[in-house]
Amino acid sequence: MASDKGKYKFLHTMIRVLDLDKSLEFYTKHFGMTELRRRDVEGGRYTVCFVGYGDEKENTVIELTHNWDQTEPYELGSAFGHLAIAVPDAYKVCEELEKDGVDIPRPAGPLKHSGPDGPVIAFVKDPDGYMIELIQRPNM
Repeated sequence: MASDKGKYKFLHTMIRVLDLDKSLEFYTKHFGMTELRRRDVEGGRYTVCFVGYGDEKENTVIELTHNWDQTEPYELGSAFGHLAIAVPDAYKVCEELEKDGVDIPRPAGPLKHSGPDGPVIAFVKDPDGYMIELIQRPNM
């Protein structure tokens, strides 16, 4: 098995969402992702919707799972940390998100304890409260 490790690939991260349309709008409008595919599973009473920046053969994506009978927000727990998205200008993205009312618990700025030349990051929350780290990469 060890010889096959070079063939492994990270495919997706799944998060449960209360309102699929609201979450889909959040990831497509604010982060330019595209809905790649969607599947309703009648027997299981859920829908899965994959979003990302390109074909799943080449890109890691997010699976948004909506359980049809879920009426209360999910408890996110303390184990999950965040998703991370590279952006060319974290300050500008935060300004735009703030205008749209997105929750920004940690505005753009240098990573703490890394000095003034450290990487610029920010943290925002999606509609379900999942944290998203924005990492500034100006030369994207």
